[in-house]
Amino acid sequence: MDSQSRCVLVTGFGPFRQHLVNSSWEAVKELSKLGLGMGTDLELRTLQLPVDYREVKERLTRIWEDFQPQFAVHVGVDTSAKVILLEQCGKNRGYLDTDIRGFRPEGGMCLPGGPEVMLSVVSMKEVCRCIAVEDVDVTFSGDAGRYVCDYTYYLSLHLGNRRAALIHVPSLSRWLPASLLGKALQVIIQKMLEESKVQAPSTEMPSE
Repeated sequence: MDSQSRCVLVTGFGPFRQHLVNSSWEAVKELSKLGLGMGTDLELRTLQLPVDYREVKERLTRIWEDFQPQFAVHVGVDTSAKVILLEQCGKNRGYLDTDIRGFRPEGGMCLPGGPEVMLSVVSMKEVCRCIAVEDVDVTFSGDAGRYVCDYTYYLSLHLGNRRAALIHVPSLSRWLPASLLGKALQVIIQKMLEESKVQAPSTEMPSE
């Protein structure tokens, strides 16, 4: 992989439990058709992650060490939600539910010795305040649920120096098709990139 590549990584999740179609991945696929839509040279890369703690850890470690994306957005599904949730923080402990392979992290912990909570560089409250998405509400959340989504988020925040985000989308429905969720992701990610100061080279770049 090209470590100098300027890209934004967006991931969704595969099937789990009774959810044979995961709306997070369907939404990400729609986003991949739309692109970032920002008039920037940032490249959009998309990837499906399995609902598998060990596989997620292996893949994310490889991505952040070798590929070094400018920013990562992880999209998961909250089957009880009726709105899109922007998660502010990832939690280190409490992972007691098993994944698709019947595995759970030892001690229910993501990163032994890691901080209890990690926050994104992006203010999710500010993103929620500044955007409007057609036909679906977007709201702030401070609890990502302690399953593979939350685990993924915490790891990505750790590996990427907090340059990551987690978005929970509702299940697909007649009123919330994948096409609408994909467009919503585009609008939300545009604002997240603005908030995190990931910009095109033609604009003023933040110092490292």
